[in-house]
Amino acid sequence: MKLLKFLFISTFTISFIQCNNNTKPKEVIKKTSIEKIKKDKEKTFTKRPWDSLNKKNVNAFFTEYGKQNNETKVIIKTNFGNIKLRLFNDTPIHRANFIFLTKIGYFDKTVFYRVAKNFVIQGGDSEEYATSKVRYKYKNYLLQPEFRKNRKHKYGALASAREWENNPNKLSTPFEFYIVQSKKGAHHLNNEHTVFGEVISGFSTINKIANVKVGEGEWPIEDIHMKVEILN
Repeated sequence: MKLLKFLFISTFTISFIQCNNNTKPKEVIKKTSIEKIKKDKEKTFTKRPWDSLNKKNVNAFFTEYGKQNNETKVIIKTNFGNIKLRLFNDTPIHRANFIFLTKIGYFDKTVFYRVAKNFVIQGGDSEEYATSKVRYKYKNYLLQPEFRKNRKHKYGALASAREWENNPNKLSTPFEFYIVQSKKGAHHLNNEHTVFGEVISGFSTINKIANVKVGEGEWPIEDIHMKVEILN
C-alpha cells in the first residue's frame, strides 16, 4: 500500500386568523405546505456547534470545547487487542482535539498506517474517502505546539504527528498521532512533537502491532483498523 503521508433555530410564530365558511381549503393547504417546507429546510441547514471549527478559530474553539468536554481517558480497540490512554490536562488544546475527533467518529475511519518496530506505531489516517472528507470539512486545521518539560517521549508516550518541512513553528497535525513503542523511548523527538498523553494499559497490544509485516513506507501489508471510544 501507498503511504499517504507521515506525519454547531429559528422559531416560527404562526398567527391563525379565524376563517369564514367561504375560505378555500386549497389556500389553507397551500399555506401549510409552504410553512412545512420552510421548517424542513431549517432543520436541514441548522448547523451543529462543532461545524464552526476552522483554521482561524482553532485555539478559541478547543479552549471552549475543552471546558465542556473534560474527559481524559480513551480506549483504542483493534483486532490485536485494546490500548487504554490517559490524555494530559496540561496540553489542553491537544487533549480537547483528540476528544473532539473521537466523539465525531473520525478515528473509526482510520488505521495504523505506519509501523516502525522498536520506534513507533502511527495512526489516524487511511486511504478511505471518509477520512479525507473530514479533513477537508475542517480545512486541515493545525494545532500550536504544547511542549512541556515533564512530557517526554518515553515508552508508551502518545504524541501528535506533524510535517517537518516548511513548518518552523512545529505545528501539529490534529488528525494523526503516534505511540512510542521503543522501551528506550524516542527522546530525540522531545520539543519537536507535542506529547499529550500516555498508555496506561495495552502495552502488549502495541508490541503485537509493532511486529506485523509492512510494505512501502512502513505501511502494514494488512490494514490495522481502529475504533476509539471515550472512557471517562
